Amino acid sequence: MRSYPKWLSDAVFYEIYPQSFYDSNGDGIGDLPGITEKLDYIKSLGCNAIWLNPCFDSPFKDAGYDVRDFCKIAPRYGTNEDAYRLFEEAHKRGMYVLLDLVAGHSSEEHEWFQKSSQPYVNEYTDRYIWTDYCFDNGDGLPYVAGESGRSATYLINFYKCQPALNYGFLHPRKPWQQPVTAEGPRATVQALKDIMRFWLDHGCDGFRVDMASSLVKFDDEEKSGTGAIWQEIRKEMDEDYPNAVLLSEWNEPGQALKYGFHMDFCLNGVGNCYSYLTRDYWNGAAAYIENNRTRQKGAYCRGMLEDAMWDGDIEDHTYFRKDVSSDITRFTDVYREKYEESREYGFWCLVTCNHDTQRMSWKLSDDELKIAYAMIFTMPGVPFLYYGDEIGMKYLDVPTKEGGYYRTGSRTPMQWNKGKNLGFSDADASELYLPVDASEDAPDVESQQKDPDSLLNLVKRIVEFRRSHKELHAEAPFEILYADAENPVFVYRRSDFVIAVNPKVQRCEAPISVNGEIVFKIGNAATEPDRLVVEPQSFVVFRTA
Repeated sequence: MRSYPKWLSDAVFYEIYPQSFYDSNGDGIGDLPGITEKLDYIKSLGCNAIWLNPCFDSPFKDAGYDVRDFCKIAPRYGTNEDAYRLFEEAHKRGMYVLLDLVAGHSSEEHEWFQKSSQPYVNEYTDRYIWTDYCFDNGDGLPYVAGESGRSATYLINFYKCQPALNYGFLHPRKPWQQPVTAEGPRATVQALKDIMRFWLDHGCDGFRVDMASSLVKFDDEEKSGTGAIWQEIRKEMDEDYPNAVLLSEWNEPGQALKYGFHMDFCLNGVGNCYSYLTRDYWNGAAAYIENNRTRQKGAYCRGMLEDAMWDGDIEDHTYFRKDVSSDITRFTDVYREKYEESREYGFWCLVTCNHDTQRMSWKLSDDELKIAYAMIFTMPGVPFLYYGDEIGMKYLDVPTKEGGYYRTGSRTPMQWNKGKNLGFSDADASELYLPVDASEDAPDVESQQKDPDSLLNLVKRIVEFRRSHKELHAEAPFEILYADAENPVFVYRRSDFVIAVNPKVQRCEAPISVNGEIVFKIGNAATEPDRLVVEPQSFVVFRTA
């Protein structure tokens, strides 16, 4: 396998949405000192690494993914010194911190863009992608017109407020499309390196890179133009910061890991393998929309996909739902292929959720979550736990905030106890970044810490089990032993461990022989000479040597 920092081997990450984790100064918004204050809690979960969502200075039109200054912490979160202290305190505890790097675009309020928008030539004229004329279109790419003093239109990567940085075009077709080797794109690459060096020099341990595959425009199918940039960056990182890591939002490990990322995410989306495993209602909603083009009305006007998920009569064959039919091969067929094509280069990582996805608890009970988490934390690669998932925080039906739309429901404040604002903040409820869960059964950390059978304590046990056994570390061998479209039992091998999963309410059998002792279990399973019998809603680990 390609080299990687050894701390990744037993790493378990905890993703933190900073504005919603813990408010240390009573202004209603989570902050960096609040995260530092809660490091011991994170460590108590068994997590030894943190992925911190964007915390840089921003107008927050896209919750910080529109960066105004890449080298300055947003004042609502604290100061640069607060970030340096967070790194230092994490390191004292044997923990690591990744920052969220938005490499492909900035805010329209960034100084670079303000200067690039000027009608006269300056050092930032080619920092972004501009056409030659104010009435030109983007040659098939999204663009904005009429927004600057420069007689040109500019390309965007996502929202209007996010102009695309100029990394060049692999195959330019028009005069304004610069090749990747041109002076402008090369200066942009250097600026990106400078940002990364700034934070690495101050103690950051690496970066999760947003939209990592989107840098070079008109790239080929293999993303070779964008990949060459990341290979160049990885080479310099290995030389100067050998203990730092790169994590990509790519969802194509065969590309991302070969191009230099240590880790790539297996992400949720319509029709992909992860959605079949955890959120098949995405696929049902897409089909529902295709067949029902009328918009439903909820508490407020949502988009069609959101309407279908909340109000539509949609099919949902999520594997971890206990009482629906499912086909595990919809996950395993894709996972096996991508794992095999990428395992020599790095790690393809499963998540419980992230800031862009509905929490699993929206459709799964705590008992169902226990099986789901146990499987996620024993698969290959490096697992990621989204803040609050360890207590089963709910996905809430709340109005959009800072460009979140349907994603906003997974970004609500962390629930620490039964006190004011569930322990998140001392501010008045009207001043909170988002409302807390007002339901009587809202889960919280303090209550679950006292319950030995709680979801929180199960998460602690399975994470500790993973980290204390090399058979389950990121690089340990993986083999699918049994997966069948007509049988919910899933059996896989990690080194000398054989793991059996049955998320359904009925006892199930698999025609597979397992010889070994049970070393971890939820529910139970029994071995017979020619079959494995797995009890309802069970997850069982056998040691076979």
